[in-house]
Amino acid sequence: MIGYVTLGTKDIARGAKFYDAIAKELGFGRMMDEENFIAWGDMASPGAGISITKPFDGNEATVGNGVMVALLAKDPDQVKRVYDIAIAEGGSDEGAPGDRGGGFYAGYFRDLDGNKLNAFCMTAPPAE
Repeated sequence: MIGYVTLGTKDIARGAKFYDAIAKELGFGRMMDEENFIAWGDMASPGAGISITKPFDGNEATVGNGVMVALLAKDPDQVKRVYDIAIAEGGSDEGAPGDRGGGFYAGYFRDLDGNKLNAFCMTAPPAE
């Protein structure tokens, strides 16, 4: 259902470095690269992508309260790697990787502009 998500940034070059590192771990590259807009995903196999932009209206980029982008990882190890990359690239912690119940495993972080993201995967729920 979702084609892509766009997040505002105050500094496109700084944001590009942050998202290049995360996209590389997830196995994606840039699919669009314009002066004030960059998108990551896979054009050969359409699915949800993520992009950053300087707001087209010329106003400052701000964070949406209650907005979060979830990045699908293949397993808990990749969740941790994505989370660690985000923190190493200057992101901030919003909840270390761990089981959140019901087989939902996630790590939460904010990008350099304060946008909230997580890396997640579904694992087998614990046997009862």
